[in-house]
This record gives sequence, structure tokens and C-alpha cells, in this order.
Amino acid sequence: MNEAVTAFAPPHPSFVEATKVWAKIGLLSFGGPAGQIALMHKELVEERRWISESRFLHALNFCMLLPGPEAQQLATYIGWLLHGSRGGIVAGLLFILPGFFVILGMSSAYALFHQTDWLSSLFFGLKAAVLAIVVEAVIRVGRRALKTQFALVVAALAFAALFLFDLPFPLVVLAAGIAGYVASRMQPAAHRTAAAAKQIMADKPSVIDANMPDIASSWARTGRILGLWLALWIAPFVLIAGAIGFGNVYLAIGLFFSKMAVVTFGGAYAVLAYVAQQAVETYHWLKPGEMLDGLALAETTPGPLVLVLSFVGFMAAFRAPLGLDPLAAGMLGATLATWVTFVPCFLWIFLGAPYVETLRNNRALSGALSAISAAVTGVILNLAVWFGLHVLFAEVARVEAGPLSLPFPVWQSFQWGACLLTLLAVVLLFGLKRGIVTTLSICAVAGWLIGKF
Repeated sequence: MNEAVTAFAPPHPSFVEATKVWAKIGLLSFGGPAGQIALMHKELVEERRWISESRFLHALNFCMLLPGPEAQQLATYIGWLLHGSRGGIVAGLLFILPGFFVILGMSSAYALFHQTDWLSSLFFGLKAAVLAIVVEAVIRVGRRALKTQFALVVAALAFAALFLFDLPFPLVVLAAGIAGYVASRMQPAAHRTAAAAKQIMADKPSVIDANMPDIASSWARTGRILGLWLALWIAPFVLIAGAIGFGNVYLAIGLFFSKMAVVTFGGAYAVLAYVAQQAVETYHWLKPGEMLDGLALAETTPGPLVLVLSFVGFMAAFRAPLGLDPLAAGMLGATLATWVTFVPCFLWIFLGAPYVETLRNNRALSGALSAISAAVTGVILNLAVWFGLHVLFAEVARVEAGPLSLPFPVWQSFQWGACLLTLLAVVLLFGLKRGIVTTLSICAVAGWLIGKF
């Protein structure tokens, strides 16, 4: 290790010290991936210098390539760099657990009381606020990811592929990665901006730079990681099948959300429309509109927004308890959905991070990861439009014309109240610079007042 780097880097944090910081981040991680990544950057890069700017962005781009919530996986990655596997597990778990326990409580209240008029009015306001929050996420992610003309083109094509042609998310992300890899090999100078080069030169020595772990990988290590985390992934299925057999709601929850764990590129935003469609139309776990209620709940809790899937698992088991108390069944369904959603996240990080660190200076790989970041911006923009249509209009149809598949609003169903609440949320977020929790609270109260009067 370079002696100058070691001399000027901060002291390496103890495992207990790092655990306290991960708990703080987990409790304060409101605002979706944009806010969570900004919080980690402030705590870990700016204030503590545990990781350098360039290594932080490299890890973030890799996490965006993976299915699942990129912010939680980024925390796991950095925890692994600091303290190995135990550090990654603690960082990842503490990012999830506070929000999971909150979503359990809020899902219970929703299942018991959501038919009441006052709670419906509160969610009317929350949905409008969520729309403004998603728009803000598009802007924040776009500022970070769309720094070149090539990135802008990738983002535009990703949006068109999803919005106009309804192509699968994994296909869009894979195509973006291939395009970025090829472009960086053909014109490497065009994909290494002056700002990025300057940032690498300006990096201050960090804890991880001075104390890099042993990142050597091998087939034996890969086999151990696969064996352990795959066993943890499938363990609930074995227990459920042994206890109550096959063909039940719990196995259906586990299998469906295991599939989502493999294809949720872009996190909750990217997969929301598909989950909503399947949960309502195929499995009949939710009623129309309840997915937006679930996302509003997830927006009010710390942790990754993909915890909305815990809400879906709760409602599915609550409505088909199979002899259990409905609340107990709901909690079991939420826990199962959360388990099969997040266990794969640890698998992806522990399996891939050593190789990504080894290839950190590979220009072609960096080009692929940057293109994927741009494509994710298009994915989130597609969600923003989808949200806008379903929040502002009570009815949305889908028009098929050859390969085109377009959502089309029923203009007579325009909701003026939702429009006014969305404008209020925009003023609070963009004009008055209020936080996510404040904006959601004010809009919820405003929605209740509209419903009451």
C-alpha cells in the first residue's frame, strides 16, 4: 500500500463504530434511493472519508447493474470493504430492518382500517406527494448519470423501449450495458469525461484505500458463497412445503418475489407496474389502487422502497390466512416476501464485489456500468409518467397499435383534487426545499381535508 495514502487516511473504524454508523443510516434513510445514496455519500465520503469518491461511484454503478435496491446493496458493498462479510451483512441488515418493522406496523393498520373514509383521504394525499417525489428522483438520478450525450441517448432509448413498446426491464438494462461496453472500447476518450478524470485525481485518501481487504477470488470461494446464500434463499420453501404442503399462498408469495428479486433492475420504481399488474389481475392479492397505497407507505418509512413488496406479501397472506390469525398470517407473508427479496441482494454483492474491485480500472467495464446508470434514469422517468397518469386520472386504458403499447388516460376521469395536491407537493419539495417526511405529512393532511370538506 502506498505509504502516503496510509499516512493521510483517517483511522480505520472499529466494527462497533461502523455498526453505529450503519444503524444511523438505516434509521435516517428516507427519500428513496436518491436520498439514501446522498445520505451515505455525506456520511461515508465527505464526513468520515471511509471510502473515496471514485470508489463510491464505481461501487454504485455496479449496484445499479444488479437486480434489487441499489442503495441497500451499496451499503452492503461498503460494509464488506470495511470489515469483510460480517461488515457487509450488518450494513445490509441495518439498512433494511428499521423500515421493515415500520412497514409491518403500517401494513397492519392499513389492513384493519383502510376502508374508513379518513384513511382513504390520507392516502389520496400521499399518492399525490409520491408523484412529486418520483419526479424529484428522476431529476437527481439524471444529474448524476446523464453527463454525456451518449448517456442522454441511452436514457431516451430506455424510456422509449419501456413506455412505447413495453419491453422487459432486464432486456433494456442488458442492452444498455452492452452498448456502453462497445462504445467505450470504440471511443474510450468520449466516455471518460474531464470531470471524472479530475475527480479521480482529487480523491482524498480514504480508510478503504489505506486498508484494502484481500479481494483475491477463487472457484472455491465462489462455490462457498453460492452454497450458503442459495441455501438461505430456498430454506423457507422447504419449511413451508414440509409444514403445510404445496399449492398455498405462502409458496406463491415466495416464488413470485424470488422471481422479482432476479428481475428488479432499478429497484422498486422499475418493477412497480409489473408487480401491481400481477398482484391485482393474476393473483388477486390486491385491489386496484392499493399498490400506490403500498408505495406511499414505503415512502414514509426508512429503508429501501422495495419494502413495498413486504406490504404486498402482508396483504396477500392477510386475505388468505389458511387457518392462522389474519394479522399473524400477514406478518408471516411480509417476512417471507422480505426474506426472498433481500437474501439474493447479499448473494449478488458477496459473489461479484471481489471481481468488480479487481476490474475497477477497466475502462470498458466502467463504460458499461455508466450506460446502465443512464438507462435506469429512463426507467424511473417511465415510472414517473405511469404514476402521473394513475394519480391524476381515475381511469387509464392501454392502446395497442402494432408493436406499440401505450397507456392512455380517460380524460373525463381527471381528478382536480389530485392535481392540486401534486402542485402542493411540488412547491414543498422544489420551492420550499422541505424534506420527504414533511411533504408526505402535509399532503396527507391536505388529502384528509379535501375528503372531509
